[in-house]
Amino acid sequence: MRAGLTRQALKANPYAYVGPFITQALAAALVVASLGAQRTLPPAGDVADMGAAFLLISIYLSILIVGVTMGASIGRQAADIALARTIGASPGQVRRSVVAQAMLVAIPATLVGAPLGSLAGRAWIHGLAAHGVIPADTGYHGHPAAAAIAFAITIGTSVPGTLIAAVRPSRVRPAVALSEAAAPRRTVGHVRTVIGLVLVAAGGVLSVLVSRLDARDAENEGFFVALTMCVGAGFLAPALLRAVSPVVRLAGPVGRLAAEHLAVRARTYSGAMVPLTLAAAFSAIQVLLQTTPAHLSGVRPTAEEVWTDYTGTAVYAVFAAVAALNTLINTTVARRRDLAVTRLAGGTQGRVLGIVFCEALVVTGTSLVVAAVVAMTTVSPILHAAWMPGSYLVAGVLLTAALVLAGTVVPAAAGMRRPAVELVG
Repeated sequence: MRAGLTRQALKANPYAYVGPFITQALAAALVVASLGAQRTLPPAGDVADMGAAFLLISIYLSILIVGVTMGASIGRQAADIALARTIGASPGQVRRSVVAQAMLVAIPATLVGAPLGSLAGRAWIHGLAAHGVIPADTGYHGHPAAAAIAFAITIGTSVPGTLIAAVRPSRVRPAVALSEAAAPRRTVGHVRTVIGLVLVAAGGVLSVLVSRLDARDAENEGFFVALTMCVGAGFLAPALLRAVSPVVRLAGPVGRLAAEHLAVRARTYSGAMVPLTLAAAFSAIQVLLQTTPAHLSGVRPTAEEVWTDYTGTAVYAVFAAVAALNTLINTTVARRRDLAVTRLAGGTQGRVLGIVFCEALVVTGTSLVVAAVVAMTTVSPILHAAWMPGSYLVAGVLLTAALVLAGTVVPAAAGMRRPAVELVG
């Protein structure tokens, strides 16, 4: 039965695994590159601290984002899991099936990502040497256990992520699971809300504690403030999206439909908000750390420092952005049947795309506001002020909006090339 469930899941949702595969390949590459960089860089000094921080952040990000994206992929199989339960599949068989799916994605993804990580690590070390941060003759030395550690992270996070996502549909009665798959729950669990509030509060407390450190240590520890608050915001994302969704009702009939869709799909969109908020917050934090001192003192930072800080942040931001894009695309593709039903009920293609567009605006706006709060909470104890060029701010907003639209409106428009009747059938 388990093998049959796994084959059916892979056959029914082949494209649902593309996003997690890419994300896990990037995670493996990031971990391998950071391990090699840590082994290559000098054992003492600011450069060594930078390498240690790069490694630590890479591992934390990989664990978080891989778990979120793989869990979201399995969560979209709720209807299939419910159907399997109705024909006799036990909760244990369902759990073993999702673990097998996680392994089938994690193993080849890591095999692809690990060699890419070695190449990326070499390129980064070469860049540091070219900019005079480390001696010009420094050679890259890969970590002997890098591949094993990458496997441990990808498998060790994707498996728990899938199991958590499969807990409810595998344990509740099949009839209840089927009804929830057809009409997702609108309520947000109290446990989830409490965890989110605790994490956000913990981020605030960490920010106060970081303010008592010297500037260098505060900058290094500020990452944990941002990470804690972003994870907390991820737990609170369904409640945040539902609270903000009434705003789009001002857009008329299309906005009212979008608000109803968001109320139902808020839990699904929350899977994309964690990496999206991380990408925006990390980018804003690094830009503020560079531009604020330069603005206040009138002294521009050296090119070496700017290159080092921005390249590391760019790696994290791109990794999180790709994960967010994959999650949004998979979420939109999974809704093709619902959008087709809206078309059959009389909605034009323009109206359906308008609904998706309004939803994208809410996700974009909510993510940016949360990212701004996270960034300010992180940099305030370090700089006690904040300044960013207006052009940077506009570019950040436009890039975030473009990312969300590419993950929602574009795949929705592509899906409308097929007749609605085919998608419903």
